[in-house]
Amino acid sequence: MSDAGGNMAVAEKVEQEIARLSDPSLDVRHAAVAALQEIGEPAVVPLLKELAEAGDNDRRWYAAVALSRIGVPAIAPLIEAMKANPAQAFRRYGAAALGEMGAKAVTPLIDAMASDEAELRGFLSQALCRIGTPAIEPLRQRLHDADEIVRSCATLTLWKLGEAGVPVIVEDARKED
Repeated sequence: MSDAGGNMAVAEKVEQEIARLSDPSLDVRHAAVAALQEIGEPAVVPLLKELAEAGDNDRRWYAAVALSRIGVPAIAPLIEAMKANPAQAFRRYGAAALGEMGAKAVTPLIDAMASDEAELRGFLSQALCRIGTPAIEPLRQRLHDADEIVRSCATLTLWKLGEAGVPVIVEDARKED
């Protein structure tokens, strides 16, 4: 089979598995997520399309879960798609997927906060809050970022992290005195 034929077969497999994300059987949906995770990077763009075009939140949820399981190859494309697509449902599920990716998504999420769009920054912050403790030290390091928006977002995100993040802000403020 030629490389083009192999790519065609992978693309067809991705589409089949994405279609199974709306199967009535929970086991079938879970198997589809596992298959998309196994396929990895070639499934990212079709899953982003599914996340954007899904007619219901169940399909969005399973597309987001598949993206989160793919992990690193999905981080940058997902953040870029969130920048390009202002739909709240898309961004909400995108943020959930990024938040489930854990520590590996922290730096790209903080970097993306340099956006002029406040609503996008809010969703990025939600993802960081979902990540929790692994985001604290990288956020601390950005409290004095050259970009004023990133500094502000780092502070607000630490604040939103509550008991885990507020002491970092207080400690930083004491160092300033």
